[in-house]
Amino acid sequence: MTLRLGLVAGEPSGDLIAAKVLQGIHQMCPELSASGIGGPHLEAAGLEIWEPMNALSVFGYVDALKSLPRLLSIYRHVSQRWLTEPPDLFLGVDAPDFNLRLALKLRRHGIPTVHFVGPSIWAWRYERIQQIREAVSHMLVLFPFEVEIYEKEGIPVTYVGHPLADAIDLEPDQLAARRLIGVPDDARVIAILPGSRASEIRLMAPRFLMAAQTLAKRDPSLVFVVPMVNEQRQAEFQTALDQYPVARLKVLTPSLVPASDAMPLSWQALAACDMAMVTSGTATLETALFKRPMIISYVLSPWMRRIMAWKSGQDKPLLPWVGLPNVLSREFVVPELLQDDATPEKLADSFWSLWQDQSQRTAIQSKFHALHQTLRCGTAKRAAEAIVQVLGRST
Repeated sequence: MTLRLGLVAGEPSGDLIAAKVLQGIHQMCPELSASGIGGPHLEAAGLEIWEPMNALSVFGYVDALKSLPRLLSIYRHVSQRWLTEPPDLFLGVDAPDFNLRLALKLRRHGIPTVHFVGPSIWAWRYERIQQIREAVSHMLVLFPFEVEIYEKEGIPVTYVGHPLADAIDLEPDQLAARRLIGVPDDARVIAILPGSRASEIRLMAPRFLMAAQTLAKRDPSLVFVVPMVNEQRQAEFQTALDQYPVARLKVLTPSLVPASDAMPLSWQALAACDMAMVTSGTATLETALFKRPMIISYVLSPWMRRIMAWKSGQDKPLLPWVGLPNVLSREFVVPELLQDDATPEKLADSFWSLWQDQSQRTAIQSKFHALHQTLRCGTAKRAAEAIVQVLGRST
């Protein structure tokens, strides 16, 4: 009997890990066919693409509002096709606003649903747990502490680890990375990761660069490396750099330092550096997995703060931590300087204090190593096994 899987992945990271999960499912269920929304990795893994993944890739509330007619059209298209020819299971990968709504509709028509990557209800809008309970037959989560949340709410859940922990070496080769990006073997290297969105570059780059200016005055031998995700972000960062120039700063771009599937530019910078200044987000987890001490920072515009407070009903996250390494460790392993505290002076002073304290940096690296081992547990294989189990119960 041929099994049918409906699948929606809305981001490049989701496309990559979902492709590995789909390959694992195919190994256990060779007769399975899959269709839905995905990118090139999922297509190569055998997904029949109904809609392109980039149609769901929206950033921020303004972009989401502009894209709403297109998103509604895609939603109606895929939901109607699956209601007409029901799959044996629906798998939503991240993209919770789209996927949970779709999962709810499908589950109400008797289709089992699995959601991979739990939304951050532990930080914002915990009330979404009600929607998850109604929409999801089984939740797959990336972080150990999430299991207790879903078990308490009566939602079947499996911890599968984080795919980044599988992809990043436990012992990164710093020397090889330095030679790859053209940094002297014995240099004192600081990585600056100002973010991947235009708003983050606009708000964070000047602060990081002014802090770097101060650090360069304190230690003129410092080398700064800044990876860029694309040419548009590079141009925006260059505007800030022209205004706040920093000696011995190297911008890493695909034209100068080719990226690869194995080592994206941000990973090259993190492998090469001794310490980092990082905009809060997934990059903080990547930095921790490379065992690099860091300063975490983030700033929202007043307008965006008002929108987030209105949408979530919260003025701040439910947890005292924002950076993922601290959230996962349940303590302030590394400093966080947010909003009004994210001044160039405070960033430079906090960074310098940690830079000078070798024993603290060693302790941080030890905690990050333990964190890496906790998250490194074969995510794709675990997720595939859990999905096949749900499929078995539904057929």
